[in-house]
Amino acid sequence: MKSEKAIINSALNSIQLQWESIANLKNYINADFKNAVEQIASTAGRLVVSGIGKSAIVAQKITATMNSTGTPALFMHAADAIHGDLGMVQPDDIVLIISKSGDSPEIKVLVPLVKNFGNTVIGLVGNMQGYLAKHSDIVINSTVSQEACPNNLAPTTSTTAQMVMGDALAICLMETKQFKSTDFAKYHPGGALGKKLYLRVAQLVQAHERPMVSMGASIKETILEITNKRLGAVVVLDQNENIAGIITDGDIRRMLEKYDSFATLKAEDIMGKNPKTIQTDALAVTALEKMRANNINQLVAVDNEKYVGILHLQELIKEGII
Repeated sequence: MKSEKAIINSALNSIQLQWESIANLKNYINADFKNAVEQIASTAGRLVVSGIGKSAIVAQKITATMNSTGTPALFMHAADAIHGDLGMVQPDDIVLIISKSGDSPEIKVLVPLVKNFGNTVIGLVGNMQGYLAKHSDIVINSTVSQEACPNNLAPTTSTTAQMVMGDALAICLMETKQFKSTDFAKYHPGGALGKKLYLRVAQLVQAHERPMVSMGASIKETILEITNKRLGAVVVLDQNENIAGIITDGDIRRMLEKYDSFATLKAEDIMGKNPKTIQTDALAVTALEKMRANNINQLVAVDNEKYVGILHLQELIKEGII
C-alpha cells in the first residue's frame, strides 16, 4: 500500500495536470467557438448533444446546463442514435458531438447521417486529426496533453476539458441571450436556489394568523397574543388600524427587568415604535437581508402601509433561504 505522502503527491499531480490543461483551453477560444455560440443562439431549433462512453456522460451534463440556462437542449446517445434515436433530430436542430479521439465507430456512422439531414454539426473534440474534427461544420478544440491517469488511458483530464468548454458555451449563450436571474428562476423553482429567486414575503405570511393588539391592551392580553400566535411578536395597532408599534419577546423581558409591577401598563407603554417593515411583494431573500442588516428576527409585512402579518426568521430557515 502507498504511503500517505505518496497518496497526497498522486492527488496533487492529478490536480496539477488537470489545472494546466484547463488553463490551456483559453488558446482554443477562437472564431470557431464564436461561430458555435452565434449559430446555437440564433437557431429556431434545439441543441442536440451526443457522445459515446465517458463523453456521453459529459454530454448529459452539458445538456442539463443548457436547459437550465435558456438554451433548449436534449441528449442523444451516439450508440442509440444509429439505432433509431436519430429520429429526435429536427430540421432546425444543431448537433453537438463530443469525443476525445473523434474516431469511435459510432461517431463515424453518426456524423454523415446528421449531415445528410442538413443539420449543422459542431464537434467538441480532443483530436484535431480525427474523423470528427475533419467532418464537423464547426470544431471546438478540447485537446489535452495528458490524462491524469498514470497510464494516460482513463478519460480524466480530457473529460474535465470537455466539461469546461461546455460550460463556457453555456455561459456565452446566457450572455448572448441576456438570460437573467428572473429567467433562471423559471427553470429552478425547487430547492433553496429557486426559492431565493421567486419566493415572496406574501407566500410566507399568508399561512399564519396576524398577531395584533390595540394600544390600550393589557400586558396579559399582549403576552397571550404572542403566545397563541407563536411568532415571537405582536403588532400594536391604533384606533384606525394603522401600525403604531411592535412588541417582541425581548420587549417583554426588558419590561420585567424595568418594572416591579405591570398591572397598570398597556401595550403602548412597552412597544417599540417605527418597526421595520417589508412589502408583501418583496422577495424572501430581500427580507433576510433586511433582518441581518438590522440584527432582528421579525419583520412586519405590509401591503402598502396596511398590516398583513409578521415574517419570522425561523420561517426563512424552514424554507431553506438560509
